[in-house]
Amino acid sequence: MPRVSLGGMEVPGKVVKVKDVKPEPVTEGGAKGVTVRWLISEKDGAPNFSMRYFEVEPGGKTPEHSHPWEHEMFILEGEGEVVIGNEKYRLAPFTAVYVPPNELHYVVNTSKDQVLKLLCLIPHTKR
Repeated sequence: MPRVSLGGMEVPGKVVKVKDVKPEPVTEGGAKGVTVRWLISEKDGAPNFSMRYFEVEPGGKTPEHSHPWEHEMFILEGEGEVVIGNEKYRLAPFTAVYVPPNELHYVVNTSKDQVLKLLCLIPHTKR
């Protein structure tokens, strides 16, 4: 099992608070008002998946894109919509989303005043 340093002590795995990971702007085509924090990734010794935390500002959206791997999302706070292929779905807290491989998809924050916060898991070996 990988070992990571937490507070000067070597421990198996990783425990991290969102606020301790630097947000990065999402700049891919069509993205507006989106940041990502890579909470767990290959750098941490995770052999299969990366966990990302996204914040989408009111009126913001992720880029419209598709790729040959699946991913899963979990909505923590806020409301919005996810488009998968030709279907549109409402998002609210505690909603889980599965995006199949090769499906065009994106997320939109439809709120006027609340940030949409979500987790997104991807298989990092296929990026």
